[in-house]
Amino acid sequence: MATKIRLQRRGRKGYAFYSIIIADARAPRDGKFTEKIGTYNPNTNPAAVDLNFDRALYWLEVGAQPTDTVRNILKREGVYLMKHLRGGVKKGAFDEAAMQSKFDAWKQEKVKGLQACAANEAQAKKDAIAKELEEEKKINAEIAKKVAEKKAAAKAEEEAAKAAKEGTQETSEEAPATETEETPAEA
Repeated sequence: MATKIRLQRRGRKGYAFYSIIIADARAPRDGKFTEKIGTYNPNTNPAAVDLNFDRALYWLEVGAQPTDTVRNILKREGVYLMKHLRGGVKKGAFDEAAMQSKFDAWKQEKVKGLQACAANEAQAKKDAIAKELEEEKKINAEIAKKVAEKKAAAKAEEEAAKAAKEGTQETSEEAPATETEETPAEA
């Protein structure tokens, strides 16, 4: 029987979630399987993987063939590295303690890389927010300038209208006074 390590689709439409399973190569994607060894959620950043490391290593050593996606997941989780290191122990290249120290060193480097990536992402997010804030401040300053210009123009227009109104009132007050003065002179 040809055994495969592959993904079985779960989740809803547009939000796929996968189980990492051991199944017969002839079984359908979402059909019968032998064992579930983990889950894979590609919707998060970075993709979330929950894997039973020991069972995945066992099935690889027994000869199960992973699909391309599962192979990449297993490499990223270190299952292939552990298989390689165990092969070195079997051949006598180094002992169990050296194997474990090499694997731990690789795991620490991976964690550092993930932390650096997360820090870079957080910094990029902060920079993007700061840039948006600066652009918004510029736009708000331009809008405030336009509003101030409109208010100044409206105030100037209002003052001009007041001045014109006062000027017409003064002339209308003076005009009847001059007419009254002229009227008795004519009489």
